[in-house]
Amino acid sequence: MQIEKNKSLRAYNTFGIDVNASAFISVDSVEDLRTIINQYDKEELFILGGGSNMLLTGPLEKLVIHINLKGIDVISETESDVLLKVMAGENWHELVMYSIENDFGGIENLSLIPGNTGTAPIQNIGAYGVELEDVFVQCTALELATGKEVIFDKKACKFGYRNSIFKNEAKDQYIITSVTLKLTKKDHKLNISYGAIGDVLAQRNITQPTIRDISEAVIAIRRSKLPDPNILGNSGSFFKNPVLSSEDFKRFRNNHPDAPFYEVSATEFKIPAGWLIDKAGFKGKRFGDAGIHEHQALVLVNHGNATGAEIWELALKIQKEIKELFGIYIEPEVNVF
Repeated sequence: MQIEKNKSLRAYNTFGIDVNASAFISVDSVEDLRTIINQYDKEELFILGGGSNMLLTGPLEKLVIHINLKGIDVISETESDVLLKVMAGENWHELVMYSIENDFGGIENLSLIPGNTGTAPIQNIGAYGVELEDVFVQCTALELATGKEVIFDKKACKFGYRNSIFKNEAKDQYIITSVTLKLTKKDHKLNISYGAIGDVLAQRNITQPTIRDISEAVIAIRRSKLPDPNILGNSGSFFKNPVLSSEDFKRFRNNHPDAPFYEVSATEFKIPAGWLIDKAGFKGKRFGDAGIHEHQALVLVNHGNATGAEIWELALKIQKEIKELFGIYIEPEVNVF
């Protein structure tokens, strides 16, 4: 293991923000990770995965540990299900493709989500009617304070909408090293009711879709709406879709009867944040090199040389305008540092 000094992180975050880490190390084994944790137990550490759900607003004057743990293993299976143990450094989309190739169902709707598997439980990633918690069994993590291995089952993770224990009371206390998922081997439960999946399948004359068909439909939809981070820096959806109480929702709908919505429960309703941002006139706008994507208002982009501070300033401007226009606070989905 070698620690690099003043390492540029531009290649390690999907926004393409060019900031330096005062110290940087990439680890590819749990043993090395535990050694580093124990060796630097008195220092503040920054844990870096796929860099897909973060905005760096300035240099990191701390040791950055890049989690590069690899491996996908079938740890048990029955006639109908399979348990996969996936190391934290595995690219999420590549995991989905592995599952499709092996006809393992359950995560096909989560195709093309950027980032690594180790960060998926933190965010409880989700898309097109499916969330990680639907297939999650447990994750293994190292406790930063002790270097001890801790196992979190689904209940312990306290999953919520784009939320988990790792974003709240356990924030910055653990490093997830692996995730175990339960996927189906047959009789896959297909979810085609959310978003435009059904429309794409109909256009392709697919009446009995496979998990591959659904994955390809999701990929087509995402590519039509979302920019490739390798071409245009971004972190996917920047804001969470706000969830309103029945009372607030009724008030909102009275003023905006044309607004789309999704019923979360009998007393909660989700409003697409992208619709709010679009209605506020931000879609496609550019403020220097910081901007809002022309096809998806939920995505903030770096047109080349925007700083993290400039993108964050734009995010705050959007938040303020949405609050003034609609009386709704939209919360960032991206972690800001």
